Amino acid sequence: MIHKGTEMADLSADEWTQEEYLKNRRELEAQGIRVLLIDTILNPIDGTETVLYSPPLLKNEAPGSVFVFYCDTGKSSKERLGEFRAKFPNHVCISLRGGRGYWRKNLRV
Repeated sequence: MIHKGTEMADLSADEWTQEEYLKNRRELEAQGIRVLLIDTILNPIDGTETVLYSPPLLKNEAPGSVFVFYCDTGKSSKERLGEFRAKFPNHVCISLRGGRGYWRKNLRV
C-alpha cells in the first residue's frame, strides 16, 4: 500500500470503484506512479483517458505502474485478473468494479 497522510491506495485489491480509481489515480500520480485505465472491450469511456489493451505496449510501462482493467460490466475483467497478473508481474493489476456500464462521467473526487 502507498501511504500519504492518512489516505492510502490499496494496491492489493482485486477491484476499485470509479471513485476509488479517481482518488487513487490522483494520489499515486502525485507520487510519480502511473495509473492506466485499460480498455479490454474496444469501447472507450467518455470523459476519461483510456488505453487500449495491448500487452506488448503495456509491458513497456514502468514497473510498479497500476493497470485498472475494465470491460462492460466488470465481471470479465475481474475473472481475468489472474491472467493479467501473470502477464504483467511487474505491474499492479486491478479490475474496475461495474465496468464501463457503471461509469459516471460527471463524478469528481
